[in-house]
Amino acid sequence: MYDLVVVGAGPYGLSIASHAAAAGLRLRVFGRPMASWRDHMPGGMFLKSEPWASNLSDPGGHWGLAAYCEERGLTARHAEPIPVAEFASYGLWFARHAVPDVDERMATRVSSGPHGFTVVTADGEALQARTVALAVGVMPFIEVPSALRGLHPSLVTHSSHHNGLDQFRGKDVTVIGGGQAALETAALLAEQGTRVRVLARAERLVWNDVPPPLERPWWQSVRSPHSGIGPGWRNWFYAERPGLFRRLPQPTRARIAATALGPAGAWWVRERVEHAVEVLPGHRVTAACAVSGGVRLDTMNGAGTAGALETEHVIAATGFRAQRERLGVLSAELRGALAVLPDGSPATGRGFESSHPGLFLAGLVTASGFGPAMRFVHGATFTAPALVQGVRRRLGATPLRGSTVPVPGGGSRADSPAPVSG
Repeated sequence: MYDLVVVGAGPYGLSIASHAAAAGLRLRVFGRPMASWRDHMPGGMFLKSEPWASNLSDPGGHWGLAAYCEERGLTARHAEPIPVAEFASYGLWFARHAVPDVDERMATRVSSGPHGFTVVTADGEALQARTVALAVGVMPFIEVPSALRGLHPSLVTHSSHHNGLDQFRGKDVTVIGGGQAALETAALLAEQGTRVRVLARAERLVWNDVPPPLERPWWQSVRSPHSGIGPGWRNWFYAERPGLFRRLPQPTRARIAATALGPAGAWWVRERVEHAVEVLPGHRVTAACAVSGGVRLDTMNGAGTAGALETEHVIAATGFRAQRERLGVLSAELRGALAVLPDGSPATGRGFESSHPGLFLAGLVTASGFGPAMRFVHGATFTAPALVQGVRRRLGATPLRGSTVPVPGGGSRADSPAPVSG
């Protein structure tokens, strides 16, 4: 019987495992480390977050991105994006140094029982665990517009389905979306000779500004502090005080989770798009069908004018929607028993525990409870220690001497039990 099984080995899963191992828990970790970053992003992409805000979390803070770069003879400077491939390599380095052996088998089913949980692997092994932490990343939550669903994958894919774009050389491709994934994908396509356009619902594209220098006059820092998800006091609150965010009224949390940090492109990709990619803002796809040579898209602009275009392939860079029903690794009975928020995501308590005792959640699926930071790597720095403290409470253990978690307003304290609330 394991104290904790972690399902998932991305930034959140590895960070949770590092803290759990340091706390002395009997632990197993399942998943291919950094799989989404290694398998579902095309070569040539960069990490949008600042390097100093892209650390995985270990209790001693020894295995950050800067330490990795120093060991490799690389630089990690403010306002200089890190290649996604290098970040994935950093995650593997972190796993070797900060996490017990990761079992690269996939966990395919988690079900509850009288003494905890049964976790079944892809090859049929069943293990028993007193608690489970799901850190399944974003891939279960792929969102494709309803008009495009049902078309063959040779015609329509999601941006996360690609670890390379070579198959589109010399073709005509339409990218749906106005965020970083859409714009960077379009730039990469154009740079390899693909005829590409971006079709976005927003009336205009939004571009993030070059971040202000780290070292600057104090009055500038007070006016707009840096944070792990961007400058400004609102972003600072979302990034640095997720525990306090959780105390906001549920309707306020839902509104912020749905609207904060909307689709935007990084400053360093703007010129690559504006000079090379056809952009059709203010358009939405109303219908789509297969035609000879590709796909016909029926569109509508903001003024209600209908249009149509034909393309050989559509890439939907339309993000992810974290809902309880998409947690397919959970048995139907366990999944259906989880309390949900109005947006369909599972409710979580202070220690990231779901409404089912002993089942903990991490990452994007907790954004409606803990805020927009949970959509970024930076959120792992809060999640990992808080979740492991929650696990220890559930196991009935006394917190280790000096074991603390961040608390709103600064400082730290041992976390205390709290009921799940919406």
